[in-house]
Amino acid sequence: MQIGFIGLGSMGSAMALNLVKAGHDVRAWNRSKVAHDSVPGVTLVELPADAFEADAAFTMLSDDPAIRRVILDAGLLASARPGLTHIVTSTISVAFARDLERLHEEAGLGYVSAPVLGRPNIAARGQLNILAAGKAEAVTAIEPLLAPLSKKVWKLGEDPARANAAKLACNMMIAMAIEAMAEGVVLTESVGLDRADFFELILATLFSGRAYESYSAQIAERSFDPGFRARLALKDMRLATAAGNAIGRTLPMLEAVREGLGKAVSAGLGEKDWSIIAEMTVRGGSVASLETTEKTQ
Repeated sequence: MQIGFIGLGSMGSAMALNLVKAGHDVRAWNRSKVAHDSVPGVTLVELPADAFEADAAFTMLSDDPAIRRVILDAGLLASARPGLTHIVTSTISVAFARDLERLHEEAGLGYVSAPVLGRPNIAARGQLNILAAGKAEAVTAIEPLLAPLSKKVWKLGEDPARANAAKLACNMMIAMAIEAMAEGVVLTESVGLDRADFFELILATLFSGRAYESYSAQIAERSFDPGFRARLALKDMRLATAAGNAIGRTLPMLEAVREGLGKAVSAGLGEKDWSIIAEMTVRGGSVASLETTEKTQ
């Protein structure tokens, strides 16, 4: 198939390369200049509209405003190849997903929300978990494209917003797990128990699972090189808050982790991994202690 791809950051590049390896003709555009040799086999196009002259087009942009500027404000839905299916793999708001569904239907195009679970190294291996929702015929049409990108495709029904709500909930719960481990370290280190020993205990007894295993290692090693940047995580926590507000609910744990991420970003650590919020909690949350962390990374 001829595939358009918009957004060649670390995640998008890995996904586009896997589509090439699967034999597809991938034509991609990025907001900033990309070196040709960084995405071998991918044809770089001059305009985002060129990526919508395809059988299907993926979007992996950072947020709602980026998609609005690049796709909607530029009129790409009106100029797209007839019959195209647009797959939005970005983490976006529930409300915007509903807007996109309506706008694609008005334009006569297929639309699938397909946010992903996994970091760039997982994307490079084609082992993402993809949360897919949209009209059955649209999902069926793009299933062969999701296969080389994913370990599993989770079909969540015909309402695209389901996939986006599920992705926000997943990220929210990971942030809560990071904060829970950090608060556990505060108590146990106060009596001299090494955090690595504490994590060995909880992983072997109460809290096994990928999020606990991955982030406990980062917290133990104080390693905060970005896998998922704190500034993007803060964006996701704000989107989760908005989704809760839309149904009249306040989520107290969400408020706590959003506040922690906000402090980290305000302290100049927005480009660090979002697990930096654990170090802030352990050190008492002062800007000075965060700056010390920054200098030691």
